[in-house]
Amino acid sequence: MDPADFYTGIVAELYAPLKSGYEDPERYARFVLDSGEPALELGCGDGDPLLVLRALDLDVEGVDSSADMLERCRTLAAVQGLDVTLHHQRMESLDLPHTYRSIFLAGPTFCLLADDDTALAALRGIRSHLTDDGTALVPLFVPSPTPPEAVGSFRETTREDGALLRVGVVAEERDEDARTQHSALRYERVVDGASTVEERLWTMHWYTQQAFRALAAAAGLETVAVQDEDGHHVGPDATEFTFVLRPAR
Repeated sequence: MDPADFYTGIVAELYAPLKSGYEDPERYARFVLDSGEPALELGCGDGDPLLVLRALDLDVEGVDSSADMLERCRTLAAVQGLDVTLHHQRMESLDLPHTYRSIFLAGPTFCLLADDDTALAALRGIRSHLTDDGTALVPLFVPSPTPPEAVGSFRETTREDGALLRVGVVAEERDEDARTQHSALRYERVVDGASTVEERLWTMHWYTQQAFRALAAAAGLETVAVQDEDGHHVGPDATEFTFVLRPAR
């Protein structure tokens, strides 16, 4: 399922309360301050960490393919009294009127792009929207298979209004050659004993460092560093790594 269709309806509603963690906004604030403004967050979703960066008065815009997630971001921004510029576009067909000194993804959202061709189109979009002295930050990871004993188990929480919210993997297929993992996720909301259930297919596509470096080069981007979230160099066998990219000279 396309990410633009996945993050809609009940999934967008349950996304924030069922998240397993939040991105550290300090990491991305440091990046924007070091690389320069204006900045653009790709896959900004409902505003984590975009809204924190705006609260720090950083000139950061957001783009996302899900209209529902962007609407939630606008609502949260209004509650916090923040002005935020948001664009409803797909990462792989980026066409904005501005260029940016900093472009970043907060977390491995890039792995939601289903294949290498789509990833190359997204990287070309990043290149065309970067200033010549700009920098892009692209976190990536190699997802682990869901343990067999965890298939059919659910993470749950109770919302303030008493609604019980659940999500869990109910089936999974993994293709090592295609570097793709398809997980069937079941979302459930129970209100006053009435249950709403929806299953959606969540696809993750991962990269070796060598393969991603080649894709970036084909898009006109030079790899400056491959590092962990603290900015330290990582080896070729790391399963979580961030590419720092700049326009090729």
